[in-house]
Amino acid sequence: MRLRSLLFVPGDSEKKFAKAATVGADALILDLEDAVAPSRKAEARFIVRDLIAAATDRRWHCVVRVNALDTGLTLEDLAAVVRPGLDAILVPKSNGAADIMRIGHYLDALEAQAGMAPSTVKILVVATETPSAMFNLGTYAPAHPRLAGLTWGAEDLGAAIGATANKDADGDWSFPYRVARSMCLFAAAAADVAPIDTLYTDFRDPEGLAASCRISRRDGFTGRIAIHPDQVEVINRCFTPAAEDIAHARRIVDAFAAAPDAGTIGIDGKMYDIPHLKQARRVLAAAEA
Repeated sequence: MRLRSLLFVPGDSEKKFAKAATVGADALILDLEDAVAPSRKAEARFIVRDLIAAATDRRWHCVVRVNALDTGLTLEDLAAVVRPGLDAILVPKSNGAADIMRIGHYLDALEAQAGMAPSTVKILVVATETPSAMFNLGTYAPAHPRLAGLTWGAEDLGAAIGATANKDADGDWSFPYRVARSMCLFAAAAADVAPIDTLYTDFRDPEGLAASCRISRRDGFTGRIAIHPDQVEVINRCFTPAAEDIAHARRIVDAFAAAPDAGTIGIDGKMYDIPHLKQARRVLAAAEA
């Protein structure tokens, strides 16, 4: 799955969905959790079910964020939305791989009931929203066959630990959240799934979003969550390799291909070794996607 930009859409708003479907996001996350009031959750399930059925001609992945397992609503959410056209679910407040295994069993049965091929529906996880989750990030490797990506969140984690804020005076993440972000990145790399950075809350600040995305890509994240349609173009641009990056990566790959027994290669007075080759291949893979 190509997952540069994942745009949240309230599951009970057909109007916002219609707008979101036109902005070029790689995935739309139809939200049944935080974006929907408790009194509207049952109605939102049926709205999302109908939107999935109607969205047949699309270039984006269809993802549904279900309610967390501890709410007792997860199975009802899945029963409503697992049908042809659903590409993935986003699991919030996961405490570790055991939760994903449990949901995987639900999906096995529901896919069969819907006449879908096994493991059609992939799983994305918000992996840092509970204190327990922080101690279980290593359990996602080796990855469940359905697992496609890990992302992280600060708001629910902050509420769970009693934090009064999650940013320093300069606007950067405070230390506990830098730990959560880093551990999510390492957990995704260990499981060999997509590391997806969390949202940038100020949707009226495209320059700040772009600067933050450049840092995300530098650190190893391959995509980002969006909370407003205006953020999608910036995220897509920042997580798409530039032409000069592609050309440089191609030179590295070609140089090693021309000298298969070499451990290091010199290009324009700089030395490159196997880690550089691996990164160059990642750049080319992202460009091809």
